[in-house]
Amino acid sequence: MPIFLSETLEFPDPTSASEDGLLAIGGDLSVERLLLAYRNGIFPWYSDNQPILWWSPNPRMVLFPEKFKVSKSLLKKINNNEFRITFNQNFKEVIANCSAIKRKEQNGTWITSEMQESYIKLHKKGFAVSVEVWNKDELVGGLYGIDLHDSKIFCGESMFSKQTDASKIAFYFLVKKLSEEKYKLIDCQLYTAHLESLGAKEIPRKTFLKYLKSTT
Repeated sequence: MPIFLSETLEFPDPTSASEDGLLAIGGDLSVERLLLAYRNGIFPWYSDNQPILWWSPNPRMVLFPEKFKVSKSLLKKINNNEFRITFNQNFKEVIANCSAIKRKEQNGTWITSEMQESYIKLHKKGFAVSVEVWNKDELVGGLYGIDLHDSKIFCGESMFSKQTDASKIAFYFLVKKLSEEKYKLIDCQLYTAHLESLGAKEIPRKTFLKYLKSTT
């Protein structure tokens, strides 16, 4: 059974989550609580009409940077240099677009206005990172996530495309940067066939938590 959180800044053991991964309910989206959550393999995911729900699924979908699969067509598009790539140049617009984009498998968005405000605060503290893809001066794709510098783990949150493959291009440059900086893995949270096609795979939660606790 999930635990109802109090004002105390703490979470239950992530391995005590229910079978579907739900760990706790309530609390807040303060910078301190969010960082505590991510550092312990926990993330918020809920809709506007729900209380804050905290998750720690088992197994965990992750991508090891060296396993990233890039199609020939995507590489060709990247090598054509038709897009400009930036990091952390417009986090607010990236997260707003991730919230607004229509997705086939979802009704509405889990990136609520409250969540956007909280992640913008994380960005200002240097923990939330965005990648932007520009076609001339138009933002046509991007992604954002949480950068756990000490653990060398990046927690991917969401991405969007307004032009074909724009989010994949953002992901390509994110993986390239993380590889250069010797990051261990990208946390993708939950399985999707799309993530699997990019080289991500599921690992046991206990293994993921070991990666989180390791600083080497």
